[in-house]
Amino acid sequence: MTTIETHTDTAMPSPTAAGSGSAATDKFKNERATADTSPERLAAIAKDALSALHNVILEHGVTYPEYRVFKQWLIDVGEGGEWPLFLDVFIEHAVEEVLARSRKGTKGSIEGPYYVANAPILPSVSTLPMRAEDREITPLVFAGQVTDLDGNGLAGASLELWHADNDGYYSHFAPHLPDWNLRGTIITDGDGRYEITTIQPAPYQIPTDGPTGQFIEAQNGHPWRPAHLHLIVSAPGKESVTTQLYFAGGEWLDSDVASATKPELILDPTTGDDGKNHVTYNFVLDPA
Repeated sequence: MTTIETHTDTAMPSPTAAGSGSAATDKFKNERATADTSPERLAAIAKDALSALHNVILEHGVTYPEYRVFKQWLIDVGEGGEWPLFLDVFIEHAVEEVLARSRKGTKGSIEGPYYVANAPILPSVSTLPMRAEDREITPLVFAGQVTDLDGNGLAGASLELWHADNDGYYSHFAPHLPDWNLRGTIITDGDGRYEITTIQPAPYQIPTDGPTGQFIEAQNGHPWRPAHLHLIVSAPGKESVTTQLYFAGGEWLDSDVASATKPELILDPTTGDDGKNHVTYNFVLDPA
């Protein structure tokens, strides 16, 4: 078992939207994303996007005071570093649906703002790095196989797995958590199989003390996400799949603030004689 030993400091300030947002923004800026988009395609997308926004303004009769509030809110989102949070919660699921049209294998879902590359490499049977206090939470043994579309096991496939702790915080984005807490890159065995022990996460709310939270509150919405695991599954010669797995009967499953749940991505663990929750889920990858 890989364990991260820490000393809990009860005086440690809780993570904030600004802190998490700034970390997510800095990470994204350092990646310097690019896309092979022609000027003609960009012009067409920009024209339709602006036209759609103009139509909303005209249809709802948006007033100048409302426009000024909107402008101030945009500024606040940028200054608070919350664009990764806002876009990944409210926009990314539509982009993911476009990708899903071309895939036959495992259903994808949003990546979200809290992915960090190069998590520790772990063997096919392993336990995610975790603090001593995390081991007090219900253990989850998550097993399965990675295959191609024909059902052949993919040896040496990679499962990047990350999820929040029991309080809804992600390592690298919360000051009180050690790096790589509840994160790992698991390599499948010769048959493409894996068995990962972690904890069963709880539902959590996205940070609400910033402009994203104000956006939700102003329309009487809720900021909650159902409990979930994040994964990126890949293998040589195959298309990687980015997805999330949820839990049957979980709170907020039918009203996820990020609109990212899908019926095919629901886990239904059972409690074994060892007191741990066990579940099996197989991933199927499309050819590259």
